Amino acid sequence: MSFLKNSLIAVALVFGSAGTALSADTFKIDPAHTNTVFLVKHFGYSNVVGRFNDLSGSFVFDQENVANSTVELVIKASSVDTNHQKRDDHLRSPDFLNVEEFPEITFKSTKVEKTGENTGKIIGDLTILGQTKPATLDVTFNTMKPHPIPFYKGVIVAGFSARAKVNRIDYGMTYGQGGIGDVLDLIIEVEAHQQ
Repeated sequence: MSFLKNSLIAVALVFGSAGTALSADTFKIDPAHTNTVFLVKHFGYSNVVGRFNDLSGSFVFDQENVANSTVELVIKASSVDTNHQKRDDHLRSPDFLNVEEFPEITFKSTKVEKTGENTGKIIGDLTILGQTKPATLDVTFNTMKPHPIPFYKGVIVAGFSARAKVNRIDYGMTYGQGGIGDVLDLIIEVEAHQQ
């Protein structure tokens, strides 16, 4: 579940685009320009498209030693939105996200790997419903440069696109098996500001 984070920007910086960033700089997600979207099959007819409207996160990137970089993401589970109130209420219930007992979905990176000139993997721990499992985000670095709008003059912004697959059954979310898909496709589009 997208759920996934700006952890991915660490990959962006590894790709040699970090010339404007100093060692151990911190980046913070810009929520106005970040989207966390998921798709899940519905009885094989189509994919239901949903999103999480509240995602926050930051990372510390050590340019001289990438292994020392750290990244964390937090998604408020109650911010799930599929554009259908009754379904969203059900998704917040104990049948699915159980937001009263488990209000947050988190991702914490454990490793960053470069796979190409502008691609990489963020490997980490994804926690849903209190269950923590390994997860991998495939990342494409888009760009890192000063923000073009005068209001943000001097602010360095990094952007990336990430994709992942999350098996909800692994986290104990078994309601609706056979009709609702087990695996969710996660799409994350992020902009983050250097602090």
